[in-house]
Amino acid sequence: MKILLISLFHPELVRGGAQQVAYELFQGLRDRDDIEPFLLASVDQSYPAFFKSGARITGFDGRKNEFLFLSRDYDYFWHRSASAALLESYSEFLRQINPDVIHFHHFLTFGVDLLTLTRRVLPHARIVFTLHEFLTICHADGHMLRKSDGALCTKASPVRCHQCFPATRPEEFFLREMWMKRHLDVVDIFTTPTSFMIKHFTDWGIEPHRICRVTNGQEDYSGGKLPPPATEKRNRFGFFGQMVDIKGIHILIQAVEYLRAQGFTDFVVEINGANLGYASEGRRKFIQDYLEAEALKPLGEQNVLFNGSYNSDQLRQRMARVDWCIVPSVWWEAFALVISEAWMFGRPVIASNVGGPAERIRDDVDGLLFQVGNPVSLAQTIKRACTEEGLWDRLHGNIRPPPSRETMVEGFCEVYGG
Repeated sequence: MKILLISLFHPELVRGGAQQVAYELFQGLRDRDDIEPFLLASVDQSYPAFFKSGARITGFDGRKNEFLFLSRDYDYFWHRSASAALLESYSEFLRQINPDVIHFHHFLTFGVDLLTLTRRVLPHARIVFTLHEFLTICHADGHMLRKSDGALCTKASPVRCHQCFPATRPEEFFLREMWMKRHLDVVDIFTTPTSFMIKHFTDWGIEPHRICRVTNGQEDYSGGKLPPPATEKRNRFGFFGQMVDIKGIHILIQAVEYLRAQGFTDFVVEINGANLGYASEGRRKFIQDYLEAEALKPLGEQNVLFNGSYNSDQLRQRMARVDWCIVPSVWWEAFALVISEAWMFGRPVIASNVGGPAERIRDDVDGLLFQVGNPVSLAQTIKRACTEEGLWDRLHGNIRPPPSRETMVEGFCEVYGG
């Protein structure tokens, strides 16, 4: 069986949960004798070296069955490419590989109309679509956050979307929904990594029998759970991931400042992350200015340390420096792969109380939840984690192994088989 995986970006070019999951799946499928996987990962023009004259789909770094889709002329409202030549190259790519299954992990930078094009070129192939966020529903980058105040949005409608984007008429949002659903009609089966997302999408109009849950999984590269930290205090916290708006670093910083104002300073937060360039201009400046100011303080007065980006082989060393992992996301967060990484190393997680984290973490059993978007609630949870005797040991002892790559591969192979 030939499986083509279509991924937003290649994780070695742009870090992110969806592309990491797609690549983990690609690697897992390569280990099977009955499947030949292919990967088509997009790249945008922030990497101009790949965009040679006439190039549209190329190999990636000489690796077998790994290819790059050179996205261009992309319309971010309708989610389609205006490049007829690129679409023709994609059609020819499909014909040459002739996969039995095409598994979309995203359509961003490709175009949602590639679903219909795929069906037209390969009418008998099985099309699978994994929903990693809400881009089909929400024009606000698929995050379901209100533009006016950053509040969580529970339902899209032409008028509500127009309120977020006043320059776009309600009728256009109505047509956008019709456009999305028209192309999604060709999908044989949708998957999501968490159950709460199923309700969002069935409420939006996807039939329940066409969507199922398949967990995200990854290779265990921890080398076994880390031992408890050497010190008796459990006052070191770590953020790991993308430094973009929805990940809530600003909430974490505000929580730190609240604790300082209350006179509580016996803690350290270590920020490990990348992709700050993808944050909004205002949020990027706020984070940069804060980290620069913090770095100028004497070492003993720094409550926040910035360690920069990291690779998976550096994660054990960085996790060993902290007692807790903080996931302060301000959106629904479909799965939060960083939770699995923290559990892999035996670190309890403190996370926002919505979406994937709320579904995965058992509050006060193997982790702690705080009120999403509320820095005071996070600050109180941080102080509790630092001061409550026996809390860390109890939560640490209840951590279950995260989903493995093998579990994910088995789940998707069942989906591929129909």
